Amino acid sequence: MSVFIASDHAGFGLKKFLMEQLNAAITDLGTDNPISCDYPIFAHKLVQHLLSCNPDESRGILICGTGIGMSMVANRYDGIRAALCFHEEMAEMARRHNNANVIVFGARNTDNDVALECVRIFLNTEFDGGRHENRLHLMNELTKRR
Repeated sequence: MSVFIASDHAGFGLKKFLMEQLNAAITDLGTDNPISCDYPIFAHKLVQHLLSCNPDESRGILICGTGIGMSMVANRYDGIRAALCFHEEMAEMARRHNNANVIVFGARNTDNDVALECVRIFLNTEFDGGRHENRLHLMNELTKRR
């Protein structure tokens, strides 16, 4: 599984912490410092990498100040299911029920250790399928751009 991570300036510290703590090969897509930058650029970059692989077999981690902006940008792309998570149960359900392929954090409102545990759960939890398959199908059909 390919794992990608990106943040803006506000998420830089949490991104750095996660990269240091995780024992996984994670591709860092920036930003490389805490100097003010625009989060849509980094969300787009991560999504493009995820889509160049198989987005159902890859994962992404996005971090900005609140997580809202990164979530909004990522979810504009077909095939991306980004979930803003604040605790472990949200990370688990994002995978089990929604087959999320991107987890998003707000660095200003998520404790580093909580984010770390959420990522571990997110990377190791499988999609339940079953009744949730139909819901994903409906999500795709009902939200097609018209």
